[in-house]
Amino acid sequence: MLIFSITSWKICRSFGLILPHTLRIILRNLERRPLKALFSILGIGMGVSVLIVGSFMLDAINYIMDYQFRIAQRQDVILTFVEPSSARATHDARHLPGVLRSEPFRALPVRMRYGHRHERTSIMGLPKPNTLFRLIDDQEREVAIPERGLLLSSKLAELIAAVPGDLVTVEILEGERKVQKVPVAALITEFSGMNAYMSLDALRRMLQEGDTSTGVFLQVDLTRINDLYRTLKETPRVVGITIKSAMLESFQSSVAENLLRMRTFNILFATIIAFGVVYNSARISLSERRRELSTLRVIGFTRTEISSILLGELGVLTAAALPVGSALGYCFAWLATFGLNTEIYRIPLVVEMRTFAYANLVVLVAVLVSGLIVRRRLDKLDLIAVLKSKE
Repeated sequence: MLIFSITSWKICRSFGLILPHTLRIILRNLERRPLKALFSILGIGMGVSVLIVGSFMLDAINYIMDYQFRIAQRQDVILTFVEPSSARATHDARHLPGVLRSEPFRALPVRMRYGHRHERTSIMGLPKPNTLFRLIDDQEREVAIPERGLLLSSKLAELIAAVPGDLVTVEILEGERKVQKVPVAALITEFSGMNAYMSLDALRRMLQEGDTSTGVFLQVDLTRINDLYRTLKETPRVVGITIKSAMLESFQSSVAENLLRMRTFNILFATIIAFGVVYNSARISLSERRRELSTLRVIGFTRTEISSILLGELGVLTAAALPVGSALGYCFAWLATFGLNTEIYRIPLVVEMRTFAYANLVVLVAVLVSGLIVRRRLDKLDLIAVLKSKE
């Protein structure tokens, strides 16, 4: 604010003959009361920041859905078998109605240890190449499955404090419950759960199994999905069927309902903040400068000019508050991601430009409405009563 005051003072001194007299009055008044201007800017900016924090969740969830269901997971259907099955089950799944491509996987429950830390999770063995279930790093680049070694989700690696190159202990929680030492090859990014991955062949060698699998990823012709579903209902070996489109639709509908409710409260709350700050600031300014504005009106200033002095001051404060509020909102959203970083799910920091535009627009509307109310009070100013001196 000190820099702003010095700058405005220099402008008024250097360009006093060029600037309109109303603008000179506005700048001079802001210069005289820098703390009041600062708190008004922060108050209006808080309204913007509340809207950004409430709306960035939608951006983050849209990103997660695109990342998880379009970039990483490209299968249409996931079949899960009752128990680890032979290569025949994979062969049969490949010839189901409407199946275009299939890739087997082997899920293995384990307890993973590194040092004194341990977590219960699962290792998923994936074939090479794997096109239906891809593994992605934090730069959205595909991570190739190594010949040996584990790919850990970043959250799992964080919890057991392991980094690529470390040798972790894997306690297998089925069959003979063997214990193996396996190196960490790389880290991948996931927004739900804590999983580990390795080559399907390497996992089979570690278990000393043949061509076994616990499920199959399927890419299917969606026009024949009903035929596929009817056939699977009659297949006793299949214990679980996950249709990605149905799961995505259910997820979107439940999230959309909750987010709509949350955004409604955020809009209401932020509008109240912005309206309250602007309206109270304008009311206080009108009360404090009532005599000054009335004097200007008496000596020849029009109603428009008088209104432009008061409302122009609000406009300058709002113009300064919008970028401040946008920056605060981004910082608050960044802080919120730490509270949403759990073992079950993680929310990335994704704030789209439309979210900033939406937050600024809502606050601008609130400022405009409060300005119009103050303008009506200004038009009804009783010049005689204001200028009358008490005996």
